[in-house]
Amino acid sequence: MATQTSTRRGGIRVLVSKACATAGLAALYSALLSGCAHAPFDDSPPGVPGHFETVTTTAAPKISHWWTRFGSRELDNFMAEANAGNYDIAVAYARLKQSEATADVTEAALYPTLNFSSDSQRSQGSGTSVPHQVVHPNARNSYNALFNVSYVADVWGQNRNLLEAALHNQDASAYQVEVTRLTARAAVVNDFLIYAADYERVQISKENLTNAKRILAVIKDRAATGTASKLDVSQQDNLVATQEAAIPVLRALAETSRTALALVMGRAPQGFHPVTKSTRGLKLPAVSPGLPSSLLVRRPDIRQAEEQMAADEANVEAARKAFLPTFTLNGDVGRQSALISAFYLPQSVVWSIAASAAQPIFDGGKLRAQLRLSEAQREELLNTYRKSVIQALVDVENALINIRENDLRERALRRAVTSAKEAFDLSEQRLHEGTIDITTLLNVQNTLFTAQDSLVQARLARLQALVALFQALGGDWDNR
Repeated sequence: MATQTSTRRGGIRVLVSKACATAGLAALYSALLSGCAHAPFDDSPPGVPGHFETVTTTAAPKISHWWTRFGSRELDNFMAEANAGNYDIAVAYARLKQSEATADVTEAALYPTLNFSSDSQRSQGSGTSVPHQVVHPNARNSYNALFNVSYVADVWGQNRNLLEAALHNQDASAYQVEVTRLTARAAVVNDFLIYAADYERVQISKENLTNAKRILAVIKDRAATGTASKLDVSQQDNLVATQEAAIPVLRALAETSRTALALVMGRAPQGFHPVTKSTRGLKLPAVSPGLPSSLLVRRPDIRQAEEQMAADEANVEAARKAFLPTFTLNGDVGRQSALISAFYLPQSVVWSIAASAAQPIFDGGKLRAQLRLSEAQREELLNTYRKSVIQALVDVENALINIRENDLRERALRRAVTSAKEAFDLSEQRLHEGTIDITTLLNVQNTLFTAQDSLVQARLARLQALVALFQALGGDWDNR
């Protein structure tokens, strides 16, 4: 009976055929491995719920080119540049090429090796080996040209198991490329959003600084006429200085996100200055998370863990078959002659063929230790896979919770900003009328400044929660 394992190699599906041994060999295989038998391995995934708690819709997520749904042409251009220039993605591609080469090296063990060797030799003795007797030197020539064929018969399928493991590792590397690409894309959007939000906060701080200076001027005028005290002037001056001190901090945060964005795009930050400096013009895309079970095929990290687990399962089988004997065939064919003139005569043809078998008997427990190591690695990868499934569910649920709660927070802060702005306008009017004390005025100003800054941060958090949801759902990648 024959089974086939379908595996992607460089975008092409390759079928690796694995033929079972004959009945006699199977019996021998069973007898030799009787001491290595192990309990059935439970590789089942963890339970997946039927729906997410935060939402009720089960519509399939539509997240193709998800970053375009924020409505920023500049962000789209940054993403295109990052797709082509991100160095982490380039490193992941290089590792994929390494895994492809490793699979090719492993596959070579399934085929015989053919070598050619050629040499010519001339030798001569000294002619003085017997005392008082001269022996004439005898020159000898030798001409050889041989082809050598060697083949290790994969009777038990150990080399096929190793090839299967290498192909699964190759697929895992391909999924790692998608994981890296997804991480890079999320970083582009997040750094872009942070840059825009921080510069929006800078602009709000500048506007509030202008308001605070205007009120300081009014208080100084009142102090000059005796209707305000030096304490009133000092308190308002302190508020002005506090606003001035906040601007460099926010600007430094924005510039740091700018350099981080340049890095993820694969370009130097010098001369790179995004135009967008506010999140208010960005859209808030709506997205359905779909069914939790869809994460098992949509998340590239889960698919990567699956391939790694399959690779180690094949390695365990190869480690078990290492206890069995190996069979090697060797053959030589070529020409050999002492005279160059006779080298091509039929009599100069030489050949040989040999077969050998080797059975491990005592190795200090090395093979059994290698088997235990492979089984422990398989157990580790199984638990890594199960954790990745649970982590995916957690990521989506957390993103949905943050979207919902930050939406409520943003709405409340919008109302707070509106009321704080009305209170600020009224307090400034009463300041001109001389019917408000400085403590109330300071509280009103601080309330407005804090509410405006908190609103920008809440909107940023909501946008970032959407990015986290797109990332948690597996992003936009081609499941080839």
